Amino acid sequence: MKHRYRYRSSGSSEDLDPMGSLVNLFDVAMVFAVALMVAFVIQSRMTEFLTAEDATFVKNAGQKDMEIIVKKNNKITRYKSEKSSGSGKGRRVGIAYQLENGEVIYVPEETK
Repeated sequence: MKHRYRYRSSGSSEDLDPMGSLVNLFDVAMVFAVALMVAFVIQSRMTEFLTAEDATFVKNAGQKDMEIIVKKNNKITRYKSEKSSGSGKGRRVGIAYQLENGEVIYVPEETK
């Protein structure tokens, strides 16, 4: 007695694999995610963090929500400013001057 096959495959077994298309969709999604991350880094002007060099980045300089991001020895540290300004009693201890080349010099005041 002969067995008749109801479905005959004229192609390879890969044509019948329904999961094959999902694997391709996963690959496309991964490429898309990497492209979005690269676009975000370039748009936020933080490409210095992709290199091996040390870098410092200041966001919202002088504002209450200022943030300093430091990359040193391939370790990234974030410093956020407090929401409120300093409070309490204190006294003036000196003056800081910034030179044309960017160097900052601190001059302490004489104590009374």
